[in-house]
Amino acid sequence: AVAIALRNRYRRSRIASHLRDEVIPKNILMIGPTGIGKTEIARRLARLAAAPFVKVEATKFTEVGYVGRDVDSMVRDLVEAAVQMVRTERMRAVEAPAAAQARERLLEILAPAPRREGTYANPLEALFGGGRAAQPAAADAEPPTEVLERRARLRERLEGGDLDQEMVEIEVEEAASPMIEVFSGQGGEEMGINLHDLVGNLLPRRRRRRRMAVPEALRVLTGEEAQKLIDPDEAVREGVRRAEESGIIFIDELDKIAGHQGGAGPDVSREGVQRDILPILEGAAVTTKHGPVRTDHVLFIAAGAFHIAKPSDLIPELQGRLPIRVELQPLTEDDFVRILVEPENALTRQYTALLATEGVRVEFTPDGVRELARIARQVNAETEDIGARRL
Repeated sequence: AVAIALRNRYRRSRIASHLRDEVIPKNILMIGPTGIGKTEIARRLARLAAAPFVKVEATKFTEVGYVGRDVDSMVRDLVEAAVQMVRTERMRAVEAPAAAQARERLLEILAPAPRREGTYANPLEALFGGGRAAQPAAADAEPPTEVLERRARLRERLEGGDLDQEMVEIEVEEAASPMIEVFSGQGGEEMGINLHDLVGNLLPRRRRRRRMAVPEALRVLTGEEAQKLIDPDEAVREGVRRAEESGIIFIDELDKIAGHQGGAGPDVSREGVQRDILPILEGAAVTTKHGPVRTDHVLFIAAGAFHIAKPSDLIPELQGRLPIRVELQPLTEDDFVRILVEPENALTRQYTALLATEGVRVEFTPDGVRELARIARQVNAETEDIGARRL
C-alpha cells in the first residue's frame, strides 16, 4: 500500500497541471503488533523515493489548551527535515570546489603572508572601522615569492597525507546561536527561531579559535566554504516545496489515543487530539518559520498495535481520512531467519564484526540461525509478542 501511494505520487507529477491539484493522496492506517516493521517499511520507501520523512508519536501531542506539543509541530518538523535534506544535497553538489577553496584557506593559515597594519587617514577610523586605510596592508597584496613556494611545498604534503598528524589553529563559527521563543497561534507550541533569521546580518557571526588536527580543520573549512556556495533562500524554497508535494508523516501509536474522552487524568484530551489532527489530514495551512505550508498533498501513514482499542474507536471523521487499512501478521520463523541473514546490517553480521575486533571468529551456520529464529518465535508466542525486537 505504501509503495502504491508513492507510485501514485510519481503518476500525479506526470498528469496535466489542472488535474494535479485535485489528486489527493490516500492516507494509510497500518495495524499490527510492535516490532513487525511498520515504521521501517515507511522509512525505507521514503528513503528510496528521496522524500522528506518524519516519525511522530500520537501520545506526545495534547489538545489545544493543555500543556504540551500541539499537532502542528509535526508539519514544522517535516519542513525542517525537508530543508535540511535540500541543504545536504546542495552542499554535496559543491563539495569539490568547496574542498579546493578550503585547502587554499588552510595553506594560508599554515603559511601566512607577512602582515603589517595599514595607516589610517583619521586615527578614529582605527577604533570604529569607519574608513579605508590610506596605505593598504601587505596581506592585501600578492604574497612574497618565498611564501608562495612554501605553500606549494605544503600543498604537496597535504595532498600526500603527510600533514595528517599536524595540529593547526583556525577560527570557526560558534555552533550555538541566540534563540528566542515565539508562540504560535495554534495552541502555544514553542517555535525556536534563530535571532539571525529575524535581523539578518545586523548581528556579526561569533567566531572562536580552535586547535585541531589538519584533517578535521579541512573538514570544518570545507563545510564553511560549501555554505558560501549554496543559496540558502533557494534551499528553503525547495525544501518547502518538497515537504508540500512529497512529504511523509508517520504517526505512530495512534491506538493509544483511540476511544472516547475519559473525562479525567492523562486521557482527558485523547479525543481532542484526534480532532486537532483531523484538519491537518484534510489539508490545512500550518505556520512555520519558513512561511505557511499546505498539507493537502502530504502523505500521512498512521500505525498502531490496536490490541485493546479498535480502529472503529477512532472518531468517524478521522477514520474517513485514513481510508486504506493494512493489517500486518505476526512474524513467522521463516521471517526471523530472513531478518537474521538477508539485510546488509543483519544482526549476525553485526556480531561477527564486533567480535572480530577482539580476534574472535564467529560463524553462524544455517542450523544455528534457524534455532535462533525458532526460539524467538516461541518466546513471542508464549509471552508478549514484540516482533523482531525479540532478536
